[in-house]
Amino acid sequence: MGRATPDSGAAADDFLLYPDPGRPRAVVPENEAEVPEKVVAGLSQDAVSITATFDGSDILIFGAVKRETPIPTDSKLDVVVTVEGPAQPLTIWRKERKLGIWINTERVNIGAAPSFYAVATTGPLDQILLPEWDMRYRISIPLAMRSFAGPVDVADTVPFTQAMIRLREDERVYRQDTGSVTLTEETLFRANIRLPASLIEGDYKTRILLLRNGQVVDVHRAPIEVRKVGLERWLYRLAFDWPLIYGLMSLAVAVLAGWGASTMARWLRRA
Repeated sequence: MGRATPDSGAAADDFLLYPDPGRPRAVVPENEAEVPEKVVAGLSQDAVSITATFDGSDILIFGAVKRETPIPTDSKLDVVVTVEGPAQPLTIWRKERKLGIWINTERVNIGAAPSFYAVATTGPLDQILLPEWDMRYRISIPLAMRSFAGPVDVADTVPFTQAMIRLREDERVYRQDTGSVTLTEETLFRANIRLPASLIEGDYKTRILLLRNGQVVDVHRAPIEVRKVGLERWLYRLAFDWPLIYGLMSLAVAVLAGWGASTMARWLRRA
């Protein structure tokens, strides 16, 4: 399988693991009525600044479970935290070797796939969350994708979905951290989410979900704003708003760097 690239322009059990993102789903009603347990949560920071020396950031997500009744003793409470980056269209290519050359052949266009997606849990996700509730809230990594873009011309999309997830897991931009949420006396919880240096600008979505008997009982949402600042911001905006000027500046820098290197080489030979 080839590589997954941003684009400018998956049977019952198999579906649960690598679903068809184009399958329609109903809008999920959340927190419509009073629930016996509610999330009260906060973030160590709700804004991340990307500078020239940015090498990632850690977000501490902490909170408590608010309840008006005693802690239930007939079931175990679990907590799941997800952080999702801005969605992007994506093209997944299959590479095949023909006449000794690797070339792109079949492809699948994904309409929206998160640029970053992390899931932190108190236990193995397949043990604490029922599949139908995973489908409803799109919590697991394979379910985070939204839809196919345009007609699908391949017979089986599952290998393409698997490949994209594998590649992004290797890059650590898709991550499932089992057991990384600490829950104390079924009331206090905390999780640390590591944001990589390869973040893109945009609004990141945080969800804290309370689970009992494999079902979601409450959801709390919070945004994280990621923005370039300083010289990084200026160059970023220049490249998009004034591409000609940006190109001429890049060319001038390259010429000056080449001239400087050759001048230094001549000086060293004479010394």
